[in-house]
Amino acid sequence: MIQRKSKREIEMMTEAGKLLAKLHKEIEKMMKPGVTSMEVDRFVEKYLADHGATAEQKGYQGYEYATCASINDEICHGFPREEVLTQGDIVTIDMVVKYKGGLADSAWTYVIGEADEKTQKLLDVTKKSLYLGIEQAQVGNRIGDIGHAIQKYAEQEGLSVVRDFTGHGIGPTIHEEPHIPHYGLPNKGTRLKEGMAITIEPMLNEGKWQMQMDDNGWTARTIDGSRSAQYEHTIIITKDGPLITTEQDDVE
Repeated sequence: MIQRKSKREIEMMTEAGKLLAKLHKEIEKMMKPGVTSMEVDRFVEKYLADHGATAEQKGYQGYEYATCASINDEICHGFPREEVLTQGDIVTIDMVVKYKGGLADSAWTYVIGEADEKTQKLLDVTKKSLYLGIEQAQVGNRIGDIGHAIQKYAEQEGLSVVRDFTGHGIGPTIHEEPHIPHYGLPNKGTRLKEGMAITIEPMLNEGKWQMQMDDNGWTARTIDGSRSAQYEHTIIITKDGPLITTEQDDVE
């Protein structure tokens, strides 16, 4: 069942989103050669505790960390670890924050050090595909409109769209109905209504879209060893257009 949010719930989710956006801005400063994803995870947990918030995915279905940290060919749900990140690595930090009763979910892909041309294209196209999907998150549109916009642009730029993981509804728990695929046909699927809260989180690969699972049962990586990037925002569907609760440009 799809739950539409009240004005109060939207306010709480917006506050959580602002905190998460600020946290991503802090993480960006850490992304230099020599850092480890475990250091980032510890920083996130302390930052949230210091601000009266919690990492909602820690303990979710047995997950042990405050963040997911997916490196290079890992698509999503990578475990934070003590492996040193080096020049040119890319790492996606994904997390769900609970703050004053509201939830926010956002992933961001960072490059360690300087990005070469190929890396920058992967990041730029993935980020732009997210915002093209968000543009379709309008009252009266359908879920397929979101996925179609993302897929059309990504494939025209020579990247592939992961099929096995989707966006989702959010609040009061991490994963709610509906599923939001990042591929598909326009004018298909559930119609978007005012008050719906969803995530849009395209994962784009440089090679094939298919994935394989690690033995840990969580981490998905590309089947051909190509790199993968992901950007994600939490969105509220409003009569005035999509409200991005986790927009980093809106915070100091």
